[in-house]
Amino acid sequence: MNRKICVVTGTRAEYGLLRWILQELKDSHRAELQILATGAHLSPEFGLTYRDIERDGFSITAKVEMLLSSDTDLGTCKSMGLGLIGMSEAYARLAPDLVLLLGDRFEVLVAASAALILGIPVAHLHGGETTEGAFDEAIRHSVTKMAHLHFVAAPEYRARVIQLGEAPDRVFMVGGLGVDAITRVNLLSRQELEASLEFQLGAKNLLVTFHPVTLEGGQSSHQMAELLRALDQLDDTHLIFSMPNADAGSRDLARQVEGFVAAHPNARAYTSLGQLRYLSCLKWVDGVIGNSSSGLAEAPSLGIGTVNIGDRQRGRLKAASVIDCPPFHRDILDAIHKLYDLSFRQMLPSVRNPYGDGGASRRIVQVLEKFPLDGILKKRFHDLDGVATDLNPEPTPTRPVS
Repeated sequence: MNRKICVVTGTRAEYGLLRWILQELKDSHRAELQILATGAHLSPEFGLTYRDIERDGFSITAKVEMLLSSDTDLGTCKSMGLGLIGMSEAYARLAPDLVLLLGDRFEVLVAASAALILGIPVAHLHGGETTEGAFDEAIRHSVTKMAHLHFVAAPEYRARVIQLGEAPDRVFMVGGLGVDAITRVNLLSRQELEASLEFQLGAKNLLVTFHPVTLEGGQSSHQMAELLRALDQLDDTHLIFSMPNADAGSRDLARQVEGFVAAHPNARAYTSLGQLRYLSCLKWVDGVIGNSSSGLAEAPSLGIGTVNIGDRQRGRLKAASVIDCPPFHRDILDAIHKLYDLSFRQMLPSVRNPYGDGGASRRIVQVLEKFPLDGILKKRFHDLDGVATDLNPEPTPTRPVS
């Protein structure tokens, strides 16, 4: 009997990374693919992106409504409660042999928690990474401790997962999934992209994505205002905005972008670009601006620079094509000027992407198909060299209580 593998996805960006793993599992003779769609995929506000999954030829096995019409911290907590109920019921119905999760969002924490209590093994993608400016950091490491198989994007991340106590023979270095997608997709020509976007590219073009910074106490709105103030001062530049994700504070950021676009004919905003259009944008723009991980993971493979604003991605591996800057308009403008500097642009073709050269999806599925699951739920903390391992000595005899 084929192994039933349930892949959970809650956002457009996450699905873009999972896309080719889903295809490998769908084509596998050893696995039965189950897809559980949740979160922003089912929200009209975020583009009902579950339809993208279906347009790519996949059948969604279960849908779990969890995202409240709220972007507050309290609303996120309540959404997580709904998700725990819905995912537990879905797992009980689907009876998967393994749950596959990617990354660090709150939907992933819920999915891992339900699987843990129900005794379903978890495989986790992109663990060991750090994002010091968002609570995603704590979620990612928590899911690592709840997971039983680990697939990481770089040797440094493998070392960190092992440092967290995971057995080395369960931690696989496979490379970045975003790079893998670039090698598999036939990107649009400039004319095809313009037709799909219904927007003409200019002499200069930038792709802008700015998400809430969830650990900075309401600073997201101010930082977005600083970014837009910088973009307002650019000449002869066309701007493509990919709207913020479904984190607390996203609505105010979206309103600011919508107001900016309404006042600037050289700008256009999209609720969801989808993987093909997003990667095609990376091919034809001059650079990426914002605080999205794609500017670090995917953009270097397409030979463009990234202006990485603020602390949201602090701690991640970065190529030489990434320009870090504080979230203030003058610093952002200085970074954009560096992005266009001739010496910087001449350096870009030689940049090495620290997330590899592709092939991650196939490597992952080969392990998922064959790794023994008997006894996998019982994990022992793997101590590093020099740390005491015999922490369970024989119990000391005790005197009976008189």
